[in-house]
Amino acid sequence: MTIADQPCYHCGLPIPAGVDFSVEIDRQPRAMCCAGCQAVAQAIVDSGLADYYRHRDAMPESPREALPQALADFGLFDHPDVQKNFVRRANGAAGEHEQEAALILEGITCAACVWLNETHVRSQPGVTSIEINYTTRRARVRWDERVTRLSAILEAIAAIGYRAHPYDIGRAEELAQKERKAALWRLFVAGFGMMQVMMYAVPVYLADGDMTPDIEQLMRWASLILTLPVMLYSAAPFFVSAWRDMKLRRVGMDVPVALGIGAAFVASVWATLTASGEVYFDSVTMFVFFLLTGRYLEMMARQKAARSVETLARAIPAFATRLAAWPADSEGERVAVAELRAGDAVQIKPGETVPADGCVLDGESAADESLLTGESLPVTKAVGDALIGGSVNTASPLVMRVERVGEETRLAAIQRLMERAAAEKPRLVEMADRVAGRFIIALLILAVGTALAWWWIDASRALWVFVAVLVVSCPCALSLATPAALTVATGALAAQGVLVTRGHAIEALAHVDRFIFDKTGTLTAGRMQLVELIPLGADGEQASALAAALERGSEHPIARALASKSGGGTEVDALRATTGAGVEGRVSGRVWRLGRLEFVAGLHGMAVPAELQEKLGAGDTAIALGSADGWAAFFFLNDSLRPDASPMVAALSAARVNLSIFSGDTQAAVSRVGRALGIDDARGGLLPEDKHAALKALQSSGEVVAMVGDGVNDAPVLAQAQVSIAMGGGADLARANADVVLLGNNLQALPQGLALARRTMRIVKQNLVWAFAYNLIAIPLAMTGWVTPWMAGIGMSASSLLVVLNALRLQRG
Repeated sequence: MTIADQPCYHCGLPIPAGVDFSVEIDRQPRAMCCAGCQAVAQAIVDSGLADYYRHRDAMPESPREALPQALADFGLFDHPDVQKNFVRRANGAAGEHEQEAALILEGITCAACVWLNETHVRSQPGVTSIEINYTTRRARVRWDERVTRLSAILEAIAAIGYRAHPYDIGRAEELAQKERKAALWRLFVAGFGMMQVMMYAVPVYLADGDMTPDIEQLMRWASLILTLPVMLYSAAPFFVSAWRDMKLRRVGMDVPVALGIGAAFVASVWATLTASGEVYFDSVTMFVFFLLTGRYLEMMARQKAARSVETLARAIPAFATRLAAWPADSEGERVAVAELRAGDAVQIKPGETVPADGCVLDGESAADESLLTGESLPVTKAVGDALIGGSVNTASPLVMRVERVGEETRLAAIQRLMERAAAEKPRLVEMADRVAGRFIIALLILAVGTALAWWWIDASRALWVFVAVLVVSCPCALSLATPAALTVATGALAAQGVLVTRGHAIEALAHVDRFIFDKTGTLTAGRMQLVELIPLGADGEQASALAAALERGSEHPIARALASKSGGGTEVDALRATTGAGVEGRVSGRVWRLGRLEFVAGLHGMAVPAELQEKLGAGDTAIALGSADGWAAFFFLNDSLRPDASPMVAALSAARVNLSIFSGDTQAAVSRVGRALGIDDARGGLLPEDKHAALKALQSSGEVVAMVGDGVNDAPVLAQAQVSIAMGGGADLARANADVVLLGNNLQALPQGLALARRTMRIVKQNLVWAFAYNLIAIPLAMTGWVTPWMAGIGMSASSLLVVLNALRLQRG
């Protein structure tokens, strides 16, 4: 075959007459159908990515027509107004100049496409990272805006034959619908074919040899014709997947399935053509139908659990009522939510969805935040209260001030965390995949050995026993046992307000035997109140002004309590925060410190006055202010316990979990909270490194530890714990580093999440026990000839269905 007679090496389309484009790939000239394919292929080769052509298992879309227009449009994506809905500041390796975009890729047809795009884009100047989710076709790309532009990245993607555009939930749902529609059609064809083939197979079975040869042969030909659509359409994914695995020199789940189906069909076709032996067209169609049924149910469960992310994306409305001249004029205009800016006044009528994060300017109502926090009851809202984008106003009209829009909202942050969890593969799933892979190899060896033995015992039954062994023991149930349960559990936890952000979190949470809590903002409400100010070297008003100036800008509950006591006209230079200790700054040439007593004493070395020793042990949180001249003032603050802290502690204690409190607050304040909650191990006065060391000591003694915190100070110890749990209202850094986030700040969700995680692992174990027990029983029966291929198909499909249905029980309660 000459080059001109070949299809396009890049896209597979026919080459038009008179066209002569080629690219040298693997030292051979490869024919191309157009200049677009030639340019794309040359770009791939020039980038050192020619391995793509060896590993791909499907053809990409042709850039013949789309590429020139796409290149012309890419410059539009550099416009700030276009970027505002899908590009945000990332603050990564490139600091404030790093940006992140959420994209969706078109043309992805296999895992090799993902590898090609990630490798190619990552090699572009200025690109710091790119992650592509093969299942959703969604990509997150980061770049340094000083080095490159978004349009250049999109052009680089187009140069290798793919299309990228801003993530659109409509397109994502379109892909999911396409997958469901294709699965249903394959299932329908398989089911229809199975029923029709059985209509011809049953009379043959009932006749038991009394049917005339010509009629029986007619039945066989009719069964063959009806089985062809099942093999060529319904079963096609099994053969495509198996062929891809074989090309990549690995043995996947569909290899024994394809071998079993293919062997049974080929043997039945041969028996039909030669009018000898037996046919099993009914077994083939039944097997395909039952297997597709199991996979369809598994796909629906997976999409239902994953749809929680898409549900969040739909929560923000498309339009909002902006009050341009409020409060002077209450006349509103309907604008796109994308046009809202921080500071805008927006009217929200009853039943409408809050379009962005902000606070109430006028009115009193209640908001349904169940989608975001898991809290089933509406939350009362009055002037000054925070509103979360995506919640629903349920009672009276409200006017809100917009504070955060787009990718900066709490809703967007939750979406990013959920996407991170979906992208990670838990250790249990990886282990099950490894076991299944080895099991498949052993199965193939066992099936061949069994066929050889039966060839010697009874050659007429060797093929059917071989097919039965392959089919009955396909480890689909083994591979579904863990991911099906974890997927359903993730969705069920999200509905309870427990957001899983890491793949390993559910497994680790189920094995936790000690919970460690931070005190302020976790067990307490985090609304510190100044109960007493004792000035020493300065008057009370001056001390309050200094404290407010030093704490200006901090989000710590203590800082907010002190900052609220003064206007803060004092100028502070060289302001520096020491994690877990306090802040230091220069005011009018003098260095001041505010924070823990030891931290402030480091400036002057003086002991605490004797008259204050008793006060320090009373249980209030003590904060000192001082300079090199000595103590200036002592602030005593108090914080109330969360109302759900006591029932949470009782529930965890009933679950036989050990409890501890690790806090940087004074030992007296921490002991008071410990006594109130019944937690004996309450440790105060701990710096972040002290918390870290104490947690490691518990882990070295064999305990599996979960750490619950809400602040930046907790980030190091959260990272050390086997399970890190952040309060949803805590600092961004704590939430970003946590394995689990309590969305509604509801501590009661913690024991509920623990119970669900333990229940999940019980179901995983049940599924694994069933999968292994089934194979231990079914394989010997198939090897001894007691299981026919059609029985094997029912057994294998039933085992997979049972695993999925067992996992779906997690959606209840």
